Amino acid sequence: MTSVATRPVAIKIDQDIRDRVKRLAEARNRTSHWLMREAISQYVEREEKREAFRQDGINAWNEYQANGLHVTSDEADTWLGQLEVGHDVEPPECHV
Repeated sequence: MTSVATRPVAIKIDQDIRDRVKRLAEARNRTSHWLMREAISQYVEREEKREAFRQDGINAWNEYQANGLHVTSDEADTWLGQLEVGHDVEPPECHV
């Protein structure tokens, strides 16, 4: 079993949030600590995915700027319509 080193980190939260976390933790039969770790973990995972999506968009835009290859919205709509009705069709060819 791999051991993961953990270190305590202090954060400042207002009393209202602290009370809400405590109530929710009690309702879930968890500790406040567990709930906060879970919340941070889910937040980081979601934001990493969001950032990866953003970077993919930036990379696609840069690639388009470099080579001009694209498909029109009509071509994309036609292709997606075919997929929607269950036809396994290839995507349209990119062109300048």
